[in-house]
Amino acid sequence: MNGPTVFVVDDDPAVRDSLALLLEEGNFAVETFDSADAFLAAGRPAPCSCAIVDIRMPGMDGMQLQAELSRRGVRLPLIFLTGHGDISLSVRAIKAGAIDFLTKPVTGTALLESVQLALLESERLRTQAETMQVAAARVACLTEREREVMVLAVEGLANKEIARRLGISHRTVEIHKARVMHKTGADTLIDLARIAEAGRLRP
Repeated sequence: MNGPTVFVVDDDPAVRDSLALLLEEGNFAVETFDSADAFLAAGRPAPCSCAIVDIRMPGMDGMQLQAELSRRGVRLPLIFLTGHGDISLSVRAIKAGAIDFLTKPVTGTALLESVQLALLESERLRTQAETMQVAAARVACLTEREREVMVLAVEGLANKEIARRLGISHRTVEIHKARVMHKTGADTLIDLARIAEAGRLRP
């Protein structure tokens, strides 16, 4: 199956089977796990994926899994399922970045809608990560002086002010700025500011 992957993490085999059947009918690739530990042991998720996670499981529960994924830097959209209507828990989960919080039994339509939203978020995160990698690589090509000029330029300082701050000539600033624009591929200062932000270049 070539579609996006949906992971199901639930200690109830009947729930795992019914969700897997529903998702496969929706043309999604599905992988099921009976615990959070088993899911974590399987390795990093595919780029375009999401997970449907039971909030209450023996051992590591859904909220702890969410925290552990965050600690590991795994940006995986999560949809929580619970048999217990716990409002405070759902608020915590959503604040921590969950896509949705659904109460069992959930309708097929509601679940598939949440999965579609989660996969859209997964694609957004993937694109964002790629943009940041490209920007970071471009910034890494700059010399220390070029990075200093870039930071001050995106702050909106004029060439003369940059020259004064760095103790170099106005002409040298122009040369450095031209090199910065060329190496980063920026056409305008707005482009340069976006690259600086994505590349996490700070003053």
